[in-house]
Amino acid sequence: MNKPPLWTRVSDEALVERLCAEGVRHDTTVVLYGTDTTAAARVAVLLMYAGVDDVRLLDGGFAAWRAAGYPIATTTHHPDPVTDFGTTLPGHPEYLIRTEGVKALTAENNAALVSIRSWAEYSGVTSGYSYIQPKGRIVGDVWGHAGSAPLRMDHYRNVDNTMRNYHDIAAQWRAWGITPDKRVTFYCGTGWRASEAFFYAYLMGWPTIAVYDGGWWAWVQDPANPIAVGDPRHPCAR
Repeated sequence: MNKPPLWTRVSDEALVERLCAEGVRHDTTVVLYGTDTTAAARVAVLLMYAGVDDVRLLDGGFAAWRAAGYPIATTTHHPDPVTDFGTTLPGHPEYLIRTEGVKALTAENNAALVSIRSWAEYSGVTSGYSYIQPKGRIVGDVWGHAGSAPLRMDHYRNVDNTMRNYHDIAAQWRAWGITPDKRVTFYCGTGWRASEAFFYAYLMGWPTIAVYDGGWWAWVQDPANPIAVGDPRHPCAR
């Protein structure tokens, strides 16, 4: 039977089974890449949540590798599976939070729930997704930028899709009160773009960060969860 798309993480049991099948233990160095960095970052966060100690992203992805003239394989590599992940999973449960954790977070004084979505999504012009009907943002969040259109991340990347200078990223966060002394949780539509922002904050040494697993899609599953639209800096926003 085909399963529907899964926007949130699979169970811990399914995750450790997948990792072991791919030959990944907690002490395996894993370098992730893709045609786009966002998908690789989503996997990176899940591996870090699981407890893999050394997770990295290939900056610029497959295009950067090819542009540099490095060799490209044309056959599929099948890793040797392992029988034991080597430690208890999850190793870092604090890296992912769910809806109840988000509700608690927005009530904290020294915390920031950060929307990694386009301004059109954040202000409620569009949901950004064909399968998500409600538009807007979570009440109490702040805008962390993303891209010039839904599903884009050009506010975080150079023209070659490598990571922007971390000073630039920190500056656009700081303009919205997002600073490393706070407990910071990133969210987007379904967790992918938020994972990329999370990974950059991780590289920058921010100590207390997480991803709201499921993001806007998970939040609007309950119509009672409060949402807002408009520019929060404008007195007419609601």
